[in-house]
Amino acid sequence: MPIDYPKPPYPSQKQPMPGSTAKMDPRPDHGETSYKGSGRLKGLKAVITGGDSGIGRAVAIAYAREGADVLISYLSEIDDAKEVKALIEEEGRKAVLMPGDIQDANHCRAVIQKAVDELGGIDILVNNAAHQATFEDIGDISDEEWELTFKVNIHAMFYMTKAAVPHMKSGSAIVNTASVNSDMPNPILLAYATTKGAIQNFTGGLAQMLAPKGIRVNAVAPGPIWTPLIPSTMPDDAVRNFGKQVPIKRAGQPAELATAYVMLADPLSSYTSGTTVAVTGGKPFI
Repeated sequence: MPIDYPKPPYPSQKQPMPGSTAKMDPRPDHGETSYKGSGRLKGLKAVITGGDSGIGRAVAIAYAREGADVLISYLSEIDDAKEVKALIEEEGRKAVLMPGDIQDANHCRAVIQKAVDELGGIDILVNNAAHQATFEDIGDISDEEWELTFKVNIHAMFYMTKAAVPHMKSGSAIVNTASVNSDMPNPILLAYATTKGAIQNFTGGLAQMLAPKGIRVNAVAPGPIWTPLIPSTMPDDAVRNFGKQVPIKRAGQPAELATAYVMLADPLSSYTSGTTVAVTGGKPFI
């Protein structure tokens, strides 16, 4: 039976960036008790950026329950990361934590090398970590903010992928987190939305480039998902009514995206590459 998830209005709540899962009300569902695995990724090795919270956390839990070992790349949220590590290890899978800033190309290379050294290889790369901030006017966006958004959201994706591909065998998969903002940009998220458009283009081009190697590349385009990014980056009214605009009339929970990431990583999805799976709460993604 489907879970009766909370609907807006949500309580007022403002957090400093990048936000904390523990302080969210209602607390997001990452699949801690709701996701049941069936061995679809048994024996595979995955790297997930931003795997400590939000969508990345849900993907990490799902992958472990499907039988994968997981390296979690995260900025500095050690308590959140340790919680995910414990959940992965409860499934009898190996969990590796790698803190640090993926803006730095050398750090991205270090993440991949750690996965190779401690997991024994890489079969799945999930480029998920992201930065966003809201601005009412282009004049309010500093040069530094614009550059930060691109460094975290798209430059790091390039660095991680470039480092990972030499270690990936035929049958491996790359899954990038895009957004409904890829095609339907929210003006107050100008920098973020622009990078998400770039991610969609990067995904399509890379899928064609890596097809001869047998490596599949796809993206997931989430709609409004209840993660720490929301109360830490958006205006109070937007937070209280978050998700109200879609036909299902509520924010999606991270756990509700996990099945898309599992499907795209599953070796049985061997003919699926170069596509974007939209998880939008009923709003058409064109």
